[in-house]
Amino acid sequence: MPFDILVAVCVAYVVVLFLVAFFAERRASAGKVGWLRSPLVYTLSLSVYCTAWTFYGAVGYAARSGLEFLTIYLGPTLVLVGWWWMLRKLVRIGKTQRITSIADLISSRYGKSNTLGVIVTLLAVVGTTPYIALQLQSVTLSFSVFAQADSEAWQPTDLNATALWVAAGLALFTVLFGTRNLDANERHHGVVTAIAVEAVVKLVALLAVGIFVIWGVAGGLGDMADRIAASPIAETQFNGGRWVGLTFLAGAAIFTLPRMFQVLVVENADERHLATASWAFPLYLCLMSLFVVPIAVIGLATQPPGSNPDLFVLTVPLSFDRDGLATLAFLGGFSSATSMVIVAAIALSTMVSNHIVMPLWLSWQNTGATVSGDVRKVVLTARRISIAGVLVLGYLYFRLTGGSAALASIGLISFTGVAQVLPALIGGIFWRGATKRGAVAGLLVGFFLWAYTLFLPSFGAGSVMSASLLADGPWGIGWLRPQGLFGVAGMDPLIHAMFWSMSLNSFAFFAVSLSGFPSPMERLQGAQFVNVFEHSSAAQSWTHGMAEAEDLLMMSQRILGPDKAQALFQRAAAAQGKVGFLPDTTPAFLERLERELAGSVGAATSHAMVGQIVGRSSVSVEDLMAVADETAQMMEYSNQLEAKSEELSRTARQLREANEKLTELSIQKDAFLSQISHELRTPMTSIRAFSEILMDGGDLSEADMTKYSSIIHEEAIRLTRLLDDLLDLSVLENGQVTLNAQPGNLTDLIDRAVAATGSLDGSGNLRITRSRATEDVALVTDTDRLCQVFINLIANAQKYCDADAPQLWIKVRQLGPNVAVDFIDNGNGIPKRSQDIIFEKFSRLSDRNAAGGAGLGLAICREIMSKLGGGITYLPGQGGAAFQVSLPLAKAKAA
Repeated sequence: MPFDILVAVCVAYVVVLFLVAFFAERRASAGKVGWLRSPLVYTLSLSVYCTAWTFYGAVGYAARSGLEFLTIYLGPTLVLVGWWWMLRKLVRIGKTQRITSIADLISSRYGKSNTLGVIVTLLAVVGTTPYIALQLQSVTLSFSVFAQADSEAWQPTDLNATALWVAAGLALFTVLFGTRNLDANERHHGVVTAIAVEAVVKLVALLAVGIFVIWGVAGGLGDMADRIAASPIAETQFNGGRWVGLTFLAGAAIFTLPRMFQVLVVENADERHLATASWAFPLYLCLMSLFVVPIAVIGLATQPPGSNPDLFVLTVPLSFDRDGLATLAFLGGFSSATSMVIVAAIALSTMVSNHIVMPLWLSWQNTGATVSGDVRKVVLTARRISIAGVLVLGYLYFRLTGGSAALASIGLISFTGVAQVLPALIGGIFWRGATKRGAVAGLLVGFFLWAYTLFLPSFGAGSVMSASLLADGPWGIGWLRPQGLFGVAGMDPLIHAMFWSMSLNSFAFFAVSLSGFPSPMERLQGAQFVNVFEHSSAAQSWTHGMAEAEDLLMMSQRILGPDKAQALFQRAAAAQGKVGFLPDTTPAFLERLERELAGSVGAATSHAMVGQIVGRSSVSVEDLMAVADETAQMMEYSNQLEAKSEELSRTARQLREANEKLTELSIQKDAFLSQISHELRTPMTSIRAFSEILMDGGDLSEADMTKYSSIIHEEAIRLTRLLDDLLDLSVLENGQVTLNAQPGNLTDLIDRAVAATGSLDGSGNLRITRSRATEDVALVTDTDRLCQVFINLIANAQKYCDADAPQLWIKVRQLGPNVAVDFIDNGNGIPKRSQDIIFEKFSRLSDRNAAGGAGLGLAICREIMSKLGGGITYLPGQGGAAFQVSLPLAKAKAA
């Protein structure tokens, strides 16, 4: 097949994946998740375990080492079938703790320590780098197989350039569909669906090649069995130590590989999907391994001596002129490589941004957690740069190692590296005595020994380690040789590295943990992790701080976005029996807020950000008592007592707030009665006085008569406006108003309101900023009444915005089933104590003795919006006065 056609097929396949991912994202954003969260898609997404190693490398592994390749499938099968209860525990912990990555889980378990998060992140990045290089190597080698017959389109020096282009393309796809939103607990439906499609492609491709070699090359199953018996593979010696070691590494990879943790825990939508995956994924692995040995046997028999067995999946069909089958096999290998790189890049970028970039960025901000601007942009930018950086590291490893090693050996280097997380992970979810110091010690010891005995020697003699160091040890100390540590020689290098790194890692973890005692925060988190199925709610690690809810809301909006943050705070306030967006900053609310933020920036960073605002995060004695004493009777009594206490506190607070509100309204009403008499008397007095002057006549000039008549007219208009407001409010409250529903456009209504209020303020000193693209919404409502609300809000901004350069932002957005119009100015806003009464009658926050309105405008707006089926609320935490007008989408449809 011409190389150009292969490239075109590859590009077309990538375009199809783009369309699949885009379609899935569109369905998810429209709320049509349905089959996107099915057990089938979840199980197929686990196939990200089957990379180019299992597609190409398994055949090469079988050709070199016989049935030893089965250990790579046996490990995950044993875990899914026999240890699925442990996977369920990990998934439950991930959901309750809002875990975003394996680094986040380790960090959160050990007292929300960012130090541990950084260590695990660095280990994961370094450990995954060889694996990414493996994928780049497999794709470039598969390209080279097809290009050999088309010498004009391919030169040997193009291998590195091809790897670079492949890395760039994968980075682009991952950035487009892996960093579209910030909350890692909002599943990447597009990426996961694309991976599920790739899972089917690579399975079909490998089965097709297997069927071809048995019935197309060999003479059927009988002939194939005879060929296997006569092949060198049948003479391969069984090495029990390697089988046990490799099975252990493959099983550990299910827990510790960043990409597997991403699809297994983070992307899980329902724990029940694990029940399906516990048998369906082993079945998938069985099918993937079914024809590995026949392909290897036919490849050894038909391909020239010295051929790369890793490429038999491609070269065997090509040698029999089956270009179509070879192209399908190429797409299967391409799918295996790309799916792994995409998910690994997403997982690693989340870890880097949450545990390295965000803590550094926060430490550079003098204003702490309440920094201005959108924090989401910082995090998303960091993740996108991290994705590119991870792929660059993989490419550099590919260049430095020359891309000549067998695929299986490269994969096993990565497996051993990421397995160093296992002692801290297993110990953390089963042993409450595990400590942060123990986890740090174990990880550092294991990471150093893995790098010293396996990772650095993989670059070859003379690259990173000199030949003399590899042969004689540092300074000639033989028992420190990287591949003969402590005088243990003759072991397989991989088993040697695994044995010493895992053994000393585990010893350091348990020894250091036993030598100390967990901190209060570690004890709390340990109880939540170890007993996750007994704890339906999170332990409270916050005591009552001095935080203002509005400060927390401002911070949350910059991380979660305005819509989600406001909805979160509004639900919390409603649960406390309060109206509005500002709940009491109770320990339970602070814990809930921290967990929501953890879904975007990780547990350690969210804990630090909330702590900066709250002022302290000490653990109370009552919390420690709850952790220490876990008998059912004590817990039940404690829960009942706490519930009664919270109920009494809530009732007392509601009575206190109601009393304060009644007192304020009484004051407002008294002021209103005084002001309304003033407002009525003033124009009446003016009208009477100037009328008497005109009646007396005298020597008044025509100019004076015109002047006095104008004053009488203006005062009459003022008096009429006041009486109209009173009458309008009375009609609205009594339900006597008749709505005139008619079609209209939101842009036109806002234009009318702006034009009308322009005449109210001749100075024109209020600058209005709008986004007309979002305003194009068709309405079926009483447009005059809705316009009246807009006019009132704009007029209030003109009158009361006290900024040096007054500005008003009018923003239109969709909030679930509603369309919302926000009016936000840059003034000092409305004091918290007054936010609950501004929509009441007679409420007036400015100087009550000054001439002006009687405090009925917002009350009228509230009644109008109620009659229109919508609402109007005050939005705190926006930097100025902010009001939100909302209408149901049934009454507001996009144009």
